[in-house]
Amino acid sequence: MKITLKEVTIREIAENYVDNAEEGVVGYSGRLDIRPKYQREFVYDEKKRNAVIETIRKVFPLNVMYWVITDDGNFEVLDGQQRTISFCQYVNGDFPVEFDGLPKFFSNLTVSEQNRILDYTCMIYFCEGTDDEKLAWFEIINIAGEKLTPQELLNATYTGAWLTSAKSKFSKSNAPAYLLAKDYVNGSPIRQEILETALKWISDGNIKGYMATHSKSDPNANELFTYFQNVINWIKLTFTTYRREMKGLDWGTLYKANKDRLFDTVNLEQQINSLMKDDDVQNKKGVYLYVLGGDDKHLNIRAFKNSEKRTAYERQNGLCAKCGKHFEIEGMEADHIDPWNKGGKTTPENCQMLCQKCNRRKSDM
Repeated sequence: MKITLKEVTIREIAENYVDNAEEGVVGYSGRLDIRPKYQREFVYDEKKRNAVIETIRKVFPLNVMYWVITDDGNFEVLDGQQRTISFCQYVNGDFPVEFDGLPKFFSNLTVSEQNRILDYTCMIYFCEGTDDEKLAWFEIINIAGEKLTPQELLNATYTGAWLTSAKSKFSKSNAPAYLLAKDYVNGSPIRQEILETALKWISDGNIKGYMATHSKSDPNANELFTYFQNVINWIKLTFTTYRREMKGLDWGTLYKANKDRLFDTVNLEQQINSLMKDDDVQNKKGVYLYVLGGDDKHLNIRAFKNSEKRTAYERQNGLCAKCGKHFEIEGMEADHIDPWNKGGKTTPENCQMLCQKCNRRKSDM
């Protein structure tokens, strides 16, 4: 890996700057790819973005940046994308920054103030080497600064036609996968979180293994997108009424376990509706796990209050309702007389105290 340190002015970097949002960002008279395909979209918030301009204005040093020399003799940003886009956007007139208490666009500055920014020199390492060397270096310098997500790092490794296809489907705010599934999955497409979710679903969590195989053999990501569509369509067909609690569940696992089952969707909706109205159900998101798997631990059923436990304990004279032996209250646990899953409620009259041994035995039955 050959690395050479050079000084480049903002005037040079911002020359012919073009930001096509999710389609790409270039500068340096068209020779610098500021946002390569394996990098994230612009994510600096206003505070960090403005801090970059303030640093330049005061002629304080920015952290060193890294550019890779490409095979065609041009360049791409390896590290420093956020800082570069910040000052290019400011020079381009995209946002104002407060100067001496007043918000000012670049065009509002005096000529000397503009030149101070344009003549600011950035310290840039120009890097040459093989793809493996460049990617290894990228992982090293990612330790500091705005860290890439695990999925973004994998994107840096498995570039090519397959990744380009996958990103077109999963990694833009108007991408078909996001528009299809935004009510059911969490995350931002431009931070690669929708792509990561789809890969997790199809690979049972072995994202790296799936990408290593398919990025080399597949010309596109149609298999991945088809599988993702199948999961979302299964959700919509199985659960006929949408509720906000559905967003963010591990639908990939639920799909694999239940996709071949034939559900009575009308009855399923009635169950869900009843559980959603049940005050004893504390975890409403768990309703979907419960109706599919039958384990009420997902519901976080409301526990009896301490006062209700004391009332039942005194009513029983400290005797376990099962074995009839006497225990201190600390050695006993509250239990539903009529089980919750058979219609029993978490009410004082449905509370009984059992010794720990009897309660454990009942739970195991």
